[in-house]
Amino acid sequence: MHVKTKTLAFGGLLLALTIVFMALGSIIETSTLFLLAAASFFVGIVVREFGLKAGAVFYLAAVLLGFIIAPNKFYVLTFTAMGFYIWGIEAVWRWLEKRPQFRKRRRIFWISKYVIFNIIYIPIVLVFRDMLFARAVSDAMLVGVLVGGQLGLFIYDKAYEYVQAHVWGKMRGRVMG
Repeated sequence: MHVKTKTLAFGGLLLALTIVFMALGSIIETSTLFLLAAASFFVGIVVREFGLKAGAVFYLAAVLLGFIIAPNKFYVLTFTAMGFYIWGIEAVWRWLEKRPQFRKRRRIFWISKYVIFNIIYIPIVLVFRDMLFARAVSDAMLVGVLVGGQLGLFIYDKAYEYVQAHVWGKMRGRVMG
């Protein structure tokens, strides 16, 4: 019973921080992507600490609560995409861990990251083209946005790896101890 209580309490704390970061993204407009990325990193922390099911419940709770509380619903949609990406890559990593017969697991993991990202990113850019851009965008510019997203993913993913390894890695002992 103690473990469940601790999981619930810690998950609730991270959920509160996630919602605060989403709401702050609406207030501090210059740091919106940073704050939404930080909020989505909590999904990964929950997955790594408590498993995929707990991570999925946390993710769904964050999205639902975000729609209720956060002032800018578009930012909640952005968090939804970012959080799903984090949950997806953590799921792929756990799947690959159970399959040592795959020789190039690191390469498979990187390819999976880009596949998951593009399954989310390309439809958003194409379907919400008019909402994302203030004026009509040429096809060449659209291709530039799609390529720029790949670079953005690389930076976002490196930031996530850094947070997991260095920031959460150092805080984990103090918080979870």
